[in-house]
Amino acid sequence: MGDDSGKTEGTDPFAEMLKMQAEATQAMLGQFASLAGTPQPAPLAADPAEFAQWASVMQRMSEKLLKFQPDLTLASPPQQVTDPAAWFEMVESWYKQMPFADAVTQAKLWDDSVKLWQGVLGQFSGGKPNDDKGPELPRSDRRFKDPRWRQQPVFALIHQAYLLFSEQLAQLADKAEGLDPDRKEQLRFATRTLTEALSPANFPLTNPVVLERTLETKGENLVQGMEHLLNDLKKGQLTHTDPNAFELGRNIAMTPGKVVHETPLFQLIQYSPTTDNVLAVPLVIFPPWINRFYILDLNPAKSFVRWAVEQGLTVFMVSWKSADASMADVVWDDYIRAQIEAIDHVRARLDVPAVHTIGYCVAGTTLAATLAVLCRRGEGDKVKSATFFTAQVDFTEAGELKNFIDDQQIAAMQAMANDGYLDGRIMAATFNLLRSSDLIWNYVIDNYLLGKEYPAFDLLHWNGDTTNLPARWHHEYLRDLYRDNRLVVPDALSADGTPIDLTRITVPCFIQAGREDHIAPPESAWKLTRHLRGDWTFVLAGSGHIAGVVNPPASGKYQYWTNPEPGDTLDSFIAAAEEHPGSWWGHWLGWIEAQDAVRVPAKGKRAPGGKGDKVIEDAPGRYVRSR
Repeated sequence: MGDDSGKTEGTDPFAEMLKMQAEATQAMLGQFASLAGTPQPAPLAADPAEFAQWASVMQRMSEKLLKFQPDLTLASPPQQVTDPAAWFEMVESWYKQMPFADAVTQAKLWDDSVKLWQGVLGQFSGGKPNDDKGPELPRSDRRFKDPRWRQQPVFALIHQAYLLFSEQLAQLADKAEGLDPDRKEQLRFATRTLTEALSPANFPLTNPVVLERTLETKGENLVQGMEHLLNDLKKGQLTHTDPNAFELGRNIAMTPGKVVHETPLFQLIQYSPTTDNVLAVPLVIFPPWINRFYILDLNPAKSFVRWAVEQGLTVFMVSWKSADASMADVVWDDYIRAQIEAIDHVRARLDVPAVHTIGYCVAGTTLAATLAVLCRRGEGDKVKSATFFTAQVDFTEAGELKNFIDDQQIAAMQAMANDGYLDGRIMAATFNLLRSSDLIWNYVIDNYLLGKEYPAFDLLHWNGDTTNLPARWHHEYLRDLYRDNRLVVPDALSADGTPIDLTRITVPCFIQAGREDHIAPPESAWKLTRHLRGDWTFVLAGSGHIAGVVNPPASGKYQYWTNPEPGDTLDSFIAAAEEHPGSWWGHWLGWIEAQDAVRVPAKGKRAPGGKGDKVIEDAPGRYVRSR
């Protein structure tokens, strides 16, 4: 039995501890209030019932931790990832290039810090009343838009000091010497990622919104947040949205259609027509295999597929299979052969000489290679037109993803492969890091600290619906395209025994880029125009990699730019471009109809699953459900 000496009968030790913490916190806030010339906060309540509630909160959180059993389904990370010393040595070598010891820099750091301290606390001196918004402060950031960050001097000073520190650290990274351009960009990225992680908004004791929420709920938000955190640790992935809010075929990926063809690598969906007549040339869409296809069929209001069907297009969609051990030897050749097979199957099924095609993101990169192969073989006329959604072929300006592409990180990715495939959660984490403030820390605050219920958001559901990748092909893709940029070198790569030369492509092409795209920057997407032999049209859309593409006309959002005489550079295109409000989809449809406007009745195999038409299953099919 334990020693109960000094313990009063009936005294709750948790309550005593919380009482002491409350008194210490009260003293600290009082000191800040005195320093800033503001009234001291009212004493924290010492109701025994409330202390009992806090004790219950701590006990339940402890129980959840004790019961936690992680689901260790991810492959064991490689030494490069698990050894902190290796990463520290690399980052330290970068930071040694930053002028921390420079006397002028140090003096400026000190001077700016003193001015900040005086400026912020001066806002609270002299008995100035705090309105609902709080005082105006030198620096602003949307992470601190809540007025509670400005209403109390302690939190105003904390977040302003943080913003100053982040600003100065970014400037030091810019001044770093002795690094090649790629390493310097990695240093900038690492600096931003580090400072975003250190934001006071991410920690409960330095976030006034979390503190207030904790007091209001008597700690229940922390219990709920702990449950969210442990569930995410079990599944190895951050949750962005209510996992039970969406169901494939019921409220997402719900455009009617049939799976009409299937291979071990993909299913081919044909959507049911809604018009009496359709364009004679059908459309085959190749979505990226690093995501699920239904980004183009989220719901009826956002669906590019449904919209295209309503315009009289016969639409086919490739649904790639999420990689498993059976796909260990799958390489780029297999995806190019798959695209050719889908094109040939649609041509044979509808008895047409050619099809329109769309390639989105990495599937657009592969579509360019597919067109080069077909043109090299004298079969380019199988494709009436090719449309590229935010796709790259020249990777010299490939955006922030290049921060993850060097020999060490490619080797790390390769070592993470399990049974010949890369777990999709690894790629999801990589993309989340590109916008860590929005896609990681924002949800850490909402899910774990504030304990909010998950929202029902279809785009975030799709974003978290990860797809596994064939490890061998993923490795070769990063090495040959991102690192070595071999696709734009004629005949440097081949597929299915045919050398690839993009300059042989004579198929008419429509190239769409997103003005704010950080995955396939518009400067990079533009470079495709420099390699085509045939006619091409370039459109710059407002927004980024997703919203720039998925922008239905009915939404009335964003804008797009066109230029009938685009010039040789993106800058020249933009300089004389005409801005149009809303979606670019209608402009694209006009371009498609300009290629061939002939329409035919929507009967026979134009309506899948009709009399005598053997199909496999209803859309969206099995492959999109595989995990």
